[in-house]
Order: sequence, then structure tokens, then C-alpha cells
Amino acid sequence: MHFVDKTVRFELSFLNRLDRFGVGIVSSEQISLRQPLSLTSGMTLFMTLSNGLRIAFLAYAASVWSLISQSIADDWPTFRGTNRTAVAPDNNLLESWPSEGPKLLWETAGAGRGYASLAIVKDRLFTFGDGLSSAPDKDEYLTCFDRATGAAVWKTKTGPAWNEGQESWQSSRSTPTVDGGVVYVLTPFGQLVACAVVDGKELFRVDLKSEYGGTKGDGWGYSESVLIDGEKLLCTPGGEKATMIALEKKTGKLMWSCPVKENRGAGHASIVISEIKGKKVYVQTTASGAMGVDALGGELLWTYPIDKTTAVIPTPIIKGDLVFFSAGYRRGGALLRQVPGSEKQVTVEEIYGLKQDLANKHGGIVLVGDHLYGDSDDQGIPFCADLMTGTVAWKKRGSGKGSASIIAADGHIYVRFADGTLSLAKADPADFVEASSFKIPGSDQRPSWSHAVILDGKMFLREQDKVFCYDISAR
Repeated sequence: MHFVDKTVRFELSFLNRLDRFGVGIVSSEQISLRQPLSLTSGMTLFMTLSNGLRIAFLAYAASVWSLISQSIADDWPTFRGTNRTAVAPDNNLLESWPSEGPKLLWETAGAGRGYASLAIVKDRLFTFGDGLSSAPDKDEYLTCFDRATGAAVWKTKTGPAWNEGQESWQSSRSTPTVDGGVVYVLTPFGQLVACAVVDGKELFRVDLKSEYGGTKGDGWGYSESVLIDGEKLLCTPGGEKATMIALEKKTGKLMWSCPVKENRGAGHASIVISEIKGKKVYVQTTASGAMGVDALGGELLWTYPIDKTTAVIPTPIIKGDLVFFSAGYRRGGALLRQVPGSEKQVTVEEIYGLKQDLANKHGGIVLVGDHLYGDSDDQGIPFCADLMTGTVAWKKRGSGKGSASIIAADGHIYVRFADGTLSLAKADPADFVEASSFKIPGSDQRPSWSHAVILDGKMFLREQDKVFCYDISAR
């Protein structure tokens, strides 16, 4: 069941359910619930009920909220999921697969060339690529598919393909972000495009370069997935003028901008949210290192500079007041603690600085319990490390080759190697033991860099023009 209206509505069978709680069947003359009930009218009604009926009403409301929470968990609206942890809420998943992989439910074509992952909300699935097999040209498109069948729903042209650098570096890589009836995507050229979920109609467009002086800290184009927080849309143009900005999510108009002196330009990470003593802080990395920004007005709160490197790509990890971030190309991973100060200021203290053993280029790192799991730079050698100390518990090769992206679910890690091998192993600090692995179809054409998605007992894989849906539920 999916709840598409933010006004919670109780179903018509409420009266018949009251009997479960020992208060008897109530007639429509006593209380009329023959029409959907909004929260406002529900509260008015609640105050007129007897104590027994209030208990029944609250019990039923709790069951409805439980369903709502479940429906929210059944979405993956942006890169790395709802909270950008890359840890799926699913449980009771398969602990091993056949050699050919888990059961394939469907496959579809028309995603195009690219490394974007998937955003999945309600009955829709979105991704981003160029040169679609279903398009008459080689341009770039935001695409939408049916979640249950993989059938194409619509495609919207966003602009020309990104063809800079060697072939394996080309194409789109920004995962769409979905909020309500709008899906947002950022092209490699810095064009932020908002489209209607229902039909792909373009609603507005913002040029991060021309309007905000945006610059990249490397030559690979933009790949951030924008963040939606309430009425705000957050993204990272990069550079000194407007390093991070907040826009009205419905119009694209500027709400605030945060300039950072001597900023080298945007990286590839996506903004994450933290909260320190009731103060919301947006945490991001750029080519200059990590930074924290006051969510209310866009004031720069803190920075943690790093030496210049080729690119800064992984999305930071938040745990309470802790910030873990990593950069590849032999830079390393560091753990910071955000500390509240006077006049609502926030600073950071270093728990440990950059540890080269925790470097990660672009596969991302996940936190499961108190341990970090990721690829060693881009060597295709997964590692496990203690979050608080940075001490490596193990570092071992898997059955695949090339850089690896990692997501987690149900106490396991799913390791996707660049050669298209996808491995399953327990998230265990004691050792890395692969339970199963299989080769993703069509993964011999380009690096298999798109991050996997696990949702509702299914694993969704984008492999260039194809999208695959596998059943990994043990039920």
C-alpha cells in the first residue's frame, strides 16, 4: 500500500475494526466515518470520542502509521537511498545464490550509456543516460520505467551527451532524485533539470555554471544527486562564488548561497544531513575537502581541507555527531566529530586524520554497525575497518576484478566489481567470505560502475542500456 497524499486518510472500514478492541460496533449515528478522514478533521473527531473509543482510534491510527512507515521504506528516492547510507532496510534476504545468480524477474532496455544508479519511488523507476537504444539520437535522456515490469514509461531529453576524455569516462553519472511529483537530475554540464514524474515534462532548469559561477574540481563533469530537504533543494555548484546553494524546490529560485574562499570546485559526492544539538548541518565534500553548512541560512560552519588530489568522489557518512569521509588516489579516509559551540556555531575536531588504508575512489563506503566496508581505493580489494579507530580488520580480494561499489542489506554486503561480478558476503569484521557471486549480463562492454539498489526484496541493477530486477527475498 502506498500513501501518495501527505494528508493521512483512514480507510472506511474503521467502524468494523473497533470491535477488535472491545468497544463494540459503533453506529453511524454515533460517529460518522463514511468518508476519508484527514488529520485536521480526525483531531476534531478525536476530542468528541469517549475514552474507550479514543483508545481504539489511537490503536488504529498506530497501525496506519506503521503501514505508512513501511511504504516510505519501500522507496529509494535518490543516490544511496533515503538517508544516503547505501544500507537497505530489507531483511529476510537470500544468503546465497545459484551460480547464475538469483531469479531474474525482468529486464528492460532503453537506459542508455551511463553510470547513474536508480531512483525508485512508488511504481516508477528512474535513471539517466545517453545514446538510448530507444532514442533516435545519441543525446542524453532522463528515463522512467515501470517498477513492476520494467516497461518504458517516458523519456525526456536533457541535452547533449558528455563525451569528454577517454570513452570509459564519458556519459552521465548523476542518479536522479525524486520528491513528490518531481524528479531532478544534474547533467555533467551543470544543468539542473526538474521534470514531472507523471509524464517527464520539463518544469524548470538551472545552469549552475552560468548562474552561480560553478566549477568542477576535476575534468569529469557534474555527477551529484541533489538533496531535497523540506522546501529546499540543495546542490554544490563548487568554486568560490557559490560553493553550495539552496533553491526553492518548486521553482529553482535561490534561497541562499554559501561561498567558500579558495574552493577548488565541486567533487562528485552528494550532500548529507546531520544534526548537532538541534542544529541541522549539511555536510559535503568538494575538491578541497569536507565542509559543514548551516541549513537555516547557509553560513559556512567548518571546513576540513585536504591536499589537492585527482578527484573527491565518495559521499560522506554521518553517525550522530561523527563525519567520516574518504578520498581516493591514495589520500585516505578521516573521522571528524562535530562540536557545538557558542552562538549556535559548530566546529570539528579530528578523531583521526586521513588514513591511506581507507582511501576510496568512487565505489563508496558503507557503515554496518561499528565497521566500515569499502574498496581499497580502486583496487578491487574490499576492506573492513573499525569506524572509531580506522584500524583495518581485514583486506581481501574477491572473485571479481577492478574497482568495486558496495551496498549493504540484512547483515550482508553486496560487492559489485568493475568487471561485472557481483558478490555476496556477510558484513563480518572477522573475515571476508564470499557466499555467492555471479556475472551481470552485458557487463563486458564498459566498467560496471553503477551502484546497485536493494528494495522490497529485490535487487535492481543498471548495466548501461539495460536494467535488471532480481528476486533476492528468502520468503
